[in-house]
Amino acid sequence: MALDRYAYEHGITLDYSRPGKPTDNPFIESFNGSFRDECLNTHWFLTLADAKEKIESWRADYNDFRPHSSLADIPPAQFAKAFCKTPKPPIALL
Repeated sequence: MALDRYAYEHGITLDYSRPGKPTDNPFIESFNGSFRDECLNTHWFLTLADAKEKIESWRADYNDFRPHSSLADIPPAQFAKAFCKTPKPPIALL
């Protein structure tokens, strides 16, 4: 309700993904597939603490070490670091 109210008060139109339409958000669908195939399907989680440890290890590898083809074969953390150092052009006001 808070999100709906904020959007209404600020003239924002919320546009949700349609149920059963994974092509509405291919980025998260790609991530979900990688997470399922590379982490969830390859580990047994014995306790919540065990799950947190294994998932955090996978997340660190995914973001800090593993190259991503969509980012010129560098890890997301390295891409973000380089992106943040690049001066940004001024934002044009409409």
